[in-house]
Amino acid sequence: MTETSSTRSADSEAQAPGPSRLRRLMRFIPLVAPVLLWAVPCWVLLHAGQHWPLPVTVVGTVLFVLGLVGMPLAMTRGHGRRQQDRAAIIGDTLLGASWILFTWSVLLGVLLRLALTVAGVGGSQDRARIVTWAVLGVTAVLLVWGYAEARRVPRVRRLDVRLPRLGAGLDGLRVALITDTHYGPLDRARWSARVCETVNTLEADLVCHTGDIADGTAERRRAQAVPLGSVRATRARVYVTGNHEYYSEAQGWVDLMDELGWEPLRNRHLLLERGGDTLVVAGVDDVTAESSGLAGHRAHLTGALDGADPDLPVLLLAHQPKFVDRAAAAGVDLQLSGHTHGGQIWPFHHLVGIDQPALAGLSHHGARTLLYTSRGTGFWGPPFRVFAPSEITLLVLRSPHPATAP
Repeated sequence: MTETSSTRSADSEAQAPGPSRLRRLMRFIPLVAPVLLWAVPCWVLLHAGQHWPLPVTVVGTVLFVLGLVGMPLAMTRGHGRRQQDRAAIIGDTLLGASWILFTWSVLLGVLLRLALTVAGVGGSQDRARIVTWAVLGVTAVLLVWGYAEARRVPRVRRLDVRLPRLGAGLDGLRVALITDTHYGPLDRARWSARVCETVNTLEADLVCHTGDIADGTAERRRAQAVPLGSVRATRARVYVTGNHEYYSEAQGWVDLMDELGWEPLRNRHLLLERGGDTLVVAGVDDVTAESSGLAGHRAHLTGALDGADPDLPVLLLAHQPKFVDRAAAAGVDLQLSGHTHGGQIWPFHHLVGIDQPALAGLSHHGARTLLYTSRGTGFWGPPFRVFAPSEITLLVLRSPHPATAP
């Protein structure tokens, strides 16, 4: 690998985009969401015609009220100034559980009750109670399964990616991608080590981490991140910041990754050469970097590509998929991103889709730009993944003119 450019602060880079639709919507979510998440299931399960004995109704209602009050309090103590990990775990778990309970209360509360009514099953009270037990049963199964999915070492997703401008000497180049590890309140040092062991079995030429390493400062989450130093690559290990680094002293994470032997691609690029052909491997800070107030941090694609031969293929690391608009305008061949988690807990992917152009997998943008969006290696907040499995990705780059054996 050859380093050809450094971080710059050129004035020509486009300004950071204004607040997205999702960000504007999220201003109101903290006020409305907790009430909906707890009040709707409470009504569907206890007060929609079930006629439970009074003690059941009272105890159930009290539990929902405790959830409504306790979840915001725990999340505030866990993710606010106090940063109490135990409170964060409680708050995040309640958030995930209430989201799943809310989702299936709405779906089964409408669809199952309608189906039972059409089928003429029982009376009104019987149907209401069937819905209650169905919701509780589905929720319990999804919580157990979702927790196991979130805590497991991700499966490896393998795919070939054909790049028309890739030289024959680079055909078969193996690129491993991990992202959104989100080391946090739950100590996952052993999980981190097992993830790194799995990455090493892939025998990758290039290993990439596209940000959101952790929730918390590098000093606080160091033990969970240290296994990243054991990752092996025949050519290079490269890293770019995600938005969560900018909630937790991003420069500390850049310094730690550098210490662990990774190349922080902060608006710069490296050249990967093999078989007489060259690939530009570039990276940019997350799009939230400029608003963080940290000097020199910004998403600066012009600086990242400064000095690179425009005829060479470009692989770009950018945390958020929505950066692909700039990548396509610059003629980037392949962008690697994370951020979306594939929605993490269904059907949250519908909200993610408001803000991002891709949820997961390979997509085409502009004349030649491909975007690969990973569902993420870890999880954020609630320790559940429902219909959005985590992944470690192995992309094998293919040239349209592979070298022929002599």
